[in-house]
Amino acid sequence: MATYDLEQQEQLDQVKHFWKQYGNLITWVLVLALGGYAAWTGYLYWQQKLSVGAGSLYEELDRAAGAGEVDKAAKVFADLKDSYGGTTFAEQGALLVAKVEAGRQKPELARASLQWLVDSGKNKDLVAIGRLRLAGLMLDAKQHDEALKVLSADMPEAYAALVADRRGDILFAQGKKDEAVKAYQQAWKALPATVEYRRFVEGKLTAAGQAPQPLQVPPAAGAGAAPSGMPPGLAPTN
Repeated sequence: MATYDLEQQEQLDQVKHFWKQYGNLITWVLVLALGGYAAWTGYLYWQQKLSVGAGSLYEELDRAAGAGEVDKAAKVFADLKDSYGGTTFAEQGALLVAKVEAGRQKPELARASLQWLVDSGKNKDLVAIGRLRLAGLMLDAKQHDEALKVLSADMPEAYAALVADRRGDILFAQGKKDEAVKAYQQAWKALPATVEYRRFVEGKLTAAGQAPQPLQVPPAAGAGAAPSGMPPGLAPTN
């Protein structure tokens, strides 16, 4: 029994020694861990609250835009970007309110809304769309150099064709036909053949006297060759 008590005392002494040496460190680790968990939980709650508030304002903006109430839409958007400027709802709101403002013949307001998105937006896709639309409004206002500058920023590769097409419009308006044609050709080549917008770009090239040539596909082995000038696949059969 005395041996057992001695072993317990030795174990207790070891625990006391360990706690004396590492107790403070363990306490601080626990404090930091619990504090981090509390902070993360608070952050999630804040994000949820933020999302609900921003979503509610965006719905109000959407209703005002649908009704064509440009003044109300602009006011709601101002509240949205002031209170929830870092959210995707605010960035989408900029595109929506700019569309309404431009449609109601208020291009200055539309440019200001899109400029906010370009300057403050974090979603690369929404910012790219904002740049394209802002450049279009600047083109309408004959602010050609400013429009080209807006398009000169780095944008996702998925928008390269649309950027080239818009650049072609601006260059053509400046009287730089050759440069415009090159931009249109770049856009046409980058767009998949299945995309309807490609035919629109093709129409611009045709109007400029530079209609793109259709891809020539060689006839299958054993098939009759098409006469000169006839599209492949329409060779006469004997």
